[in-house]
Amino acid sequence: MSEYEGVQRGALKIKGVAIGKKKKKKDKDKSKMMEQYVASMKNEEEKKKMTLDKRTPAQIAFEKMQEKRQMERILNKASKTHKQRVEDFNRHLDTLTEHYDIPKVSWTK
Repeated sequence: MSEYEGVQRGALKIKGVAIGKKKKKKDKDKSKMMEQYVASMKNEEEKKKMTLDKRTPAQIAFEKMQEKRQMERILNKASKTHKQRVEDFNRHLDTLTEHYDIPKVSWTK
């Protein structure tokens, strides 16, 4: 037995490589990080709003109207189903002249 006392037991050690099991992160950590990120983004937005606004009243009104028009466009597009959009497009194509039709090409006449 004395012959085997100097023998290393277990896995071989490699120089420069740390041996150890990696711990798995829990989903709770990720959810907390997301909540903190969202909260920080809200805080940054509030700070930006509180800072001195260098826009003129006309610029502020212009941006408000743009947002309002954009919301109207979104609601208008969301109100129609795909079927209704296709029917409207087909009606539009029917009103066009034949000039826009794709000519039939026959190579074998």
